[in-house]
Amino acid sequence: MDVRTIGKWTLSALLPLVLLFWLLAVYWSVEPERFELKFEQAQRVDAAGNKRLIAGVTTTETLVRVAGTLLDKSGGFLANDMMPPSLFMDNLPAWELGALTQVRDLSRSLRKEISRSQSQSVEDADLKAAEQHFNIDPLSWALPGAEDEYRQGIAAVRRYQARIMDPTKPDAQFYARADNLRDWLGEVDKRLGSMSQRLAASVGEARIDLDKASGVAQSTESDDYLAVKTPWGKIDDVFFEARGSCWALIQFLKAAETDFGDVLDKKNARASLRQIIRELEGTQETVWSPMVLNGTGFGFVANHSLVMANYISRADAAIIDLRDLLSRG
Repeated sequence: MDVRTIGKWTLSALLPLVLLFWLLAVYWSVEPERFELKFEQAQRVDAAGNKRLIAGVTTTETLVRVAGTLLDKSGGFLANDMMPPSLFMDNLPAWELGALTQVRDLSRSLRKEISRSQSQSVEDADLKAAEQHFNIDPLSWALPGAEDEYRQGIAAVRRYQARIMDPTKPDAQFYARADNLRDWLGEVDKRLGSMSQRLAASVGEARIDLDKASGVAQSTESDDYLAVKTPWGKIDDVFFEARGSCWALIQFLKAAETDFGDVLDKKNARASLRQIIRELEGTQETVWSPMVLNGTGFGFVANHSLVMANYISRADAAIIDLRDLLSRG
């Protein structure tokens, strides 16, 4: 058999495999849909005789559902896969990282503030375990495997949720106070601010070093102006990371509207929270382009990163206003 014949047989064998991998990659690249949670069984009669949803159930269930979606969506968790086609995919793994970041931030806030009555209170053991499991490197594929660790984190949140629903276990609490909501939103504010800056760097720009301009002492001297530009090959990764982060955040903010509803009404802040959600929902619109375009601000070709940054910046500004409302008496 000559080389030419071998080449034809090899090509004939590889083409169907390449086509299969391509179809799998397309199918696995479909982003999960947003979901709505409705609870009826997790209610308790208050002192006035009215049925009320147990504080914290919606937030913990949403945390479980978001983390579970990362593991159980089509293709499963892709970030640490070592085999094709996921080995060659980067958009959905970046999306997973964005959503995972929000899962980590919320689990940390649950452990540090929301489950504790004051700073010297003992932290909840299940929430401590959940945070540790969620913070495993998403690229880890063995010893430990990221998926196994995240499932253990989900199980820990489930245990905490079961305890706050059990009236015989007062050691587990979810304090739906204004200061707790404000502290978590402070973490969200920082994430969105950083995300907006990274997205804006897609076109490249010279920025003033704000730390130096403010007169704050620095460990290392820096120039007055910083040249910031996202590498061309990373622009789509930053875009999809932001998209995944906003997808998870929308779910968490809706849960907060339920669990912190009394606080929001007392502060006249419910409309502000809904406006934040509405701004973030704009980040989830369908991307009709086959690739993330990187045109200049007013150029002939669109810049998807700048559009995303616009939605996120507006949501971030609304979060700052909401935190101000929550801080008032």
